[in-house]
Amino acid sequence: MAREFQRGHKAKISDLTPGTDLYVGVQIAAPGLTFDISCFGLDADEQLSDDRYFIFFNQPKSPEESIQLLGPQSGDTESFRVTLDRIPTTIHRLSFTATLDGAGQMSQVGPGYIRIVAGGEEVVRYAFTGSEFTTERAVMLGDFYLKDVWRFAAVGQGFDGGLDALLRNFGGEVAEEEEAPAAPQAPPGFAPPAQATAPPAFGAPPAPAAPQAPQPAPSFGAPPAPAPAPQQPMHAAPTIAAPLTPQAPPAPSPYGQPGHQPPPPQPQFGQVPGQSAPPTPPYGQPAPFGQQPAGGPQGVPQGAPAAGAGLHAALQLYKETPTGQRWTPQNKQLMRVDLTMGGAGVLARQGSMVMYQGKVDFGYKSAGFVGRAVGNATGQEMQLMRCTGRGQVFLAEEGSYLHPIELQGDAICVSAESVLAFDESLQYEVRRVEGHGIPGGALFTMQFQGTGTVIIKTHGTPVVLPVTPTTFADCNAVVAWSAASQVIVSSQVRLRRNAYPGHSGETVNLQFRGAPGNFIVVQPYEV
Repeated sequence: MAREFQRGHKAKISDLTPGTDLYVGVQIAAPGLTFDISCFGLDADEQLSDDRYFIFFNQPKSPEESIQLLGPQSGDTESFRVTLDRIPTTIHRLSFTATLDGAGQMSQVGPGYIRIVAGGEEVVRYAFTGSEFTTERAVMLGDFYLKDVWRFAAVGQGFDGGLDALLRNFGGEVAEEEEAPAAPQAPPGFAPPAQATAPPAFGAPPAPAAPQAPQPAPSFGAPPAPAPAPQQPMHAAPTIAAPLTPQAPPAPSPYGQPGHQPPPPQPQFGQVPGQSAPPTPPYGQPAPFGQQPAGGPQGVPQGAPAAGAGLHAALQLYKETPTGQRWTPQNKQLMRVDLTMGGAGVLARQGSMVMYQGKVDFGYKSAGFVGRAVGNATGQEMQLMRCTGRGQVFLAEEGSYLHPIELQGDAICVSAESVLAFDESLQYEVRRVEGHGIPGGALFTMQFQGTGTVIIKTHGTPVVLPVTPTTFADCNAVVAWSAASQVIVSSQVRLRRNAYPGHSGETVNLQFRGAPGNFIVVQPYEV
């Protein structure tokens, strides 16, 4: 039975199906409107760095055929074949989108969906309606994204500017397109020959001789054809032209000297793109603000691209991270949550908002009389605010390092002091730690469970350790642990030593026990 997703829901592909050869179907329609349905293959920076992975009507497959456009079938407006184990390592995200061809708005569309079929069985479906959109002319429907393993996310995010805005969001731009007659599409390479007695496991049912009602969901692919038809050449001017950033001519060398070194792919933080790392000034002192270190071009401020100076160029290193997910780290200490994705609100620590965009409402989240009493008695009281609406909220807390932890039905224990924000869909409660007491009253912790994301904060970069029979941690340094771990208080105090002044300072620790797969998170700081 297919899993029904809502906007913002995510899951590992391996949890949906063991297969990697997948059929992706999109259904979207509106009276009098036509749609272009495409797939963008994006790199680790969520940019279209290779336009061969922009799969649309004029470029129906990627070079190695890991992504193929199949056309309308089985009730789907458009369909794709995605072979995950053949996608090159440079591609980290596949974004399936729909854009209006002509006038109209996404609010006019009727009920639609994006679905995944594996082995002839529909495993997941994300349904949407026009009421979820307003003046948008393009929408990102769903993503395959690589995060240790391939996962699927229901996105449902719109763009007012249509295809142009969508391409610019992915680092591309629209060029002039020549009109050309539509040509019959050749059967995909995986289709069986006409004389085959039965289709392969992922093959679609053969097309009937006479029109009939839509076929059931295909296990995969397009129907067989009598003979492959020659594929027409692509337009002379493809829709995708180039990355958004223009290629500027190289700047002249200083003092008229010849020679110019090509820029490296990614400059280091604070380094001028297009140059090697500047030499360290004498005595380890940084170069004066606004000046270029010795050996670099003269007259270019430090941190500005080699293609030109100026305020805009200097701030490019710190631009906002592109959207596409509900929770997106902007840097180690700043987190952005997109309230338009997921539907549910967000609970965050009071005063943690540093900026927001859009129409966002902030309300006081009361814990109730019982909640306040439990929080005061256990030391796990959280002063929270509720963030709702349509917009993006940026959260931070005293420069702490922020870490998003995505829960998919599992649970994690976190001290209330280490929680910055979490999805309102998560369930949370106070949990008691076994033992006779811990200095400072930290005898309790918060347990979060369900489907959603919790943002924890640490002092510095934490370390995650597996739980073994001999795992101990300082109760003032541990941040979180898997809920399945057994936690008890371990004391190293000996009565006969109490007669002597002083001790090691490590007298009370937490001991963790559990099956393989359990973990603890420890920060390099004692609260």
